[in-house]
Amino acid sequence: MRALLTLAISAGLAACASSVDDANQCGWVSGYQDPPEAERLYRAVVTHVDGTPVISRPNYQLAPGRYEFSLVELIDAPDLKVSPEAHQKKTLTIEVAAGMRYHFAARYKDDRRYFGNNPDFWEPVIWQSEAAECAIAN
Repeated sequence: MRALLTLAISAGLAACASSVDDANQCGWVSGYQDPPEAERLYRAVVTHVDGTPVISRPNYQLAPGRYEFSLVELIDAPDLKVSPEAHQKKTLTIEVAAGMRYHFAARYKDDRRYFGNNPDFWEPVIWQSEAAECAIAN
């Protein structure tokens, strides 16, 4: 009986420690790296996270979960011939996992020529993901 009680207490303490660790877990969403232009990827800046305006930063430390990032592209391609009105923000949904870093970028879609007010010339993408240490400090 005593061994059973000790086992139950140990399991309960392990569950408590696990939930404390879970509360400190996080991941990163980043835009500080220059994506490879050879792959038609360009930098982008964040304007909103989950509909809330933000000042763009190189890194966003977030608890695991689903987030919507509004991005504006910084495409500097000489063959891009759209009007300023076509440069519109777009949304990228990211499922952030604990211990991961996601690098976002703007992909210039060069499958055809885009002119005028056509905003379809780009799409927000995650171009790289990698394991990264992350812990939210209390």
